[in-house]
Amino acid sequence: MGEFVRLEVADGVATLRLDRPKMNALSVQVQEEIRAAAAEATERDDVRAVVLYGGERLFAAGADVKEMAEMSHTDMVKRSGALISSLSAVARIPKPVVAAITGYALGGGCELALCADVRFAADDATLGQPEVLLGIIPGAGGTQRLSRLVGPSKAKDLIFTGRFVQAEEALAIGLVDRLFPKEKVYEEALAWAAQFAGAAAYALRAAKEAIDRGLEVDLETGLEIERQQFAALFATEDRALGMGSFVEKGPGQARFVGR
Repeated sequence: MGEFVRLEVADGVATLRLDRPKMNALSVQVQEEIRAAAAEATERDDVRAVVLYGGERLFAAGADVKEMAEMSHTDMVKRSGALISSLSAVARIPKPVVAAITGYALGGGCELALCADVRFAADDATLGQPEVLLGIIPGAGGTQRLSRLVGPSKAKDLIFTGRFVQAEEALAIGLVDRLFPKEKVYEEALAWAAQFAGAAAYALRAAKEAIDRGLEVDLETGLEIERQQFAALFATEDRALGMGSFVEKGPGQARFVGR
């Protein structure tokens, strides 16, 4: 367990919780603790889904600007790869991941939320990529993940202007998937994640990898990725259990074992 990031596991769901007062700024230490927590969530068999959460007040207001302001060009050349890979470790968790966004998710905080599979936000949340206002650009995946999520023109508008996006607009453009009263966001994210506690873990893993990898390639290559993942699942115990249960009892009755 890190100083500012911890993984809390209960009933098959892990909460990857940021807790660095006052604004959950993503310092180098926080980045590395996120990487470690993502690796733990990936490896643990008792974790079937993950919630990203920054607490009741805010998700994460961005990078640690005071820390970055002291870095030279060579410092950032050395650090930038680790910055990107620390958040990509969250995107590569082979399990369903939902971000529970309260308050602000700005800059690096927004980029962390983009690493989730789905995003639930408070109805008064604020998101954005304001890096251009500091004379830089998003450096932890924002130019790439945001454009893939909302389309290039909307991503350019948000990144070029650095403007903040309120919850309703974020929902309208697809930056978040659902809105809830702020006191319900974490509860709803937990409920979404909990539905996978007894699911076919390797089928979910295969689905996530096929979708994510498929978005990186042309259609024919994506179809081949899907074919290979589909065929590989016929080696799993859960596939036999699921199909056997369907034949005997109908859909939705299988009890999976995660193998």
